Amino acid sequence: MRTWSLLLVALLAQLGVAQGPDSIRPAPGATVSGVVLDSIARVPLVGAIVQLVAADSAARAGRTVSSDTLGRFTFADVPAGRYTLGFFHPMLDSLGLEPTLRQVSVVGRQPVRADLAIPSASRIRAVVCGATTAPEASAVIIGVVRDARDRAPIADVTVAAEWLEISVSRLGLVRRVPRIVVITAANGWFALCNVPSPGAITLIASHGADSTDFIDAQIPVAGFLRQELYLDVARGERTGDGRLNGVVVAAAAGRPLPGARVSLSNGPQTDADQRGEWMLVGARLGTRMLEVRAVGYYPQRRVVDVLVGAVPIRSALSTMKAVLDTVQVTASRLDSHLSGFADRRHNGVGQYLTAEDVARRRPIVTSDLFRTTPGLRLEYASLGDTWITMRGTTDDRCVPSVYIDGLYVSGLTADDIDSWVHPDEVAGIEIYMVGTVPAQYQPALSGCGSIVIWKKPRTALSERRSIRDRLLGAFSLIVLALVFGAVLDRPR
Repeated sequence: MRTWSLLLVALLAQLGVAQGPDSIRPAPGATVSGVVLDSIARVPLVGAIVQLVAADSAARAGRTVSSDTLGRFTFADVPAGRYTLGFFHPMLDSLGLEPTLRQVSVVGRQPVRADLAIPSASRIRAVVCGATTAPEASAVIIGVVRDARDRAPIADVTVAAEWLEISVSRLGLVRRVPRIVVITAANGWFALCNVPSPGAITLIASHGADSTDFIDAQIPVAGFLRQELYLDVARGERTGDGRLNGVVVAAAAGRPLPGARVSLSNGPQTDADQRGEWMLVGARLGTRMLEVRAVGYYPQRRVVDVLVGAVPIRSALSTMKAVLDTVQVTASRLDSHLSGFADRRHNGVGQYLTAEDVARRRPIVTSDLFRTTPGLRLEYASLGDTWITMRGTTDDRCVPSVYIDGLYVSGLTADDIDSWVHPDEVAGIEIYMVGTVPAQYQPALSGCGSIVIWKKPRTALSERRSIRDRLLGAFSLIVLALVFGAVLDRPR
């Protein structure tokens, strides 16, 4: 009986609430919605924490939602009044920006549309660096330096940017390397102003005994680059305890590339297994340069962050054919290339080999041409690779940059050159020592010279080469037969 009494009291209480005055349950209000945009990348900002706070009444508490995968947010049943709308996102911290605030007025149940955005690159550049009258030096690099172990910002870190400038004067080509240095603030934030745009630069951050690798960066046409850097400030005896893993696949089919060589600059290296998977152990924590190479594929060089708990890295390599097919080479285009080759050969300060020079030397492979070229040397690495080296600006010997038909190809060994260019295909070769390289054939801050190889158009050359290869194959079989016969005839 007591249980039924309690149930009856509860039922009556619920009925009383349902029949109570409207003030107990507020009437539906208006809808405040919008989109959060990343004006720098020109894409919606996902995962932004959007807040709506009453500006005319402290009694109404603020409300919070997150933007979805399209950057959208919605506040439903918002009472009439004045509000302040803003958002938070990690990108604001990395840019050193305060949350963007916007005033919103709600009248009755009329929907309100209010978009939010990270300021554009031009506005950020103007606020951080001020107005500039030099368009070619109007870019800015903004970022935060963090600890590779706990992601905490690091103060008092030296961040430097360098790039190559080549000008023409009465004395000839003048080569200089401008340098900008800044110190990070208490929140790890830094800004490098007056960087040329567009162009390639090199970044490095250092603090105490630790530093990042020299990071290759490309300044876009918009003149704004955001770059986070990581250091291991507590190196001590834990130096080289980082791990990095990932997978290497072919960009076209997505199939694994077993045997691909994966290495960190001045660090460990390994080969991918049958599934294309790899792991580097003993790596230094921080921002590094990763190099991925596979036979027959265009090498990849990219910036990576070796962190505690770093996510796996996926590298998709394109074949050399896929890269070169984007450039349609015609006879007239080749003639213009060879015309430029002839002009530079007549007026330049490099070393030049014509097709006739190559024929006179009779090389078996293309790299044989560099064995007898003054200033060049072929050096054999411990892992079996053969590298072309020359004298550099800082090191005694350095590896020159290689261009094939005007296209810069990173990390080519002498064996790679032999695979991609046969001596019969060579129309001309340009060899430039450091300080004499034309601007169009000089990667930023390479500190070394360049080798530019021009190939002949495909004509009857391939047929002649096929005939010669068959003759060489037949000759090799004859030699092997003679050697094998001599071994069998030897007295036992």
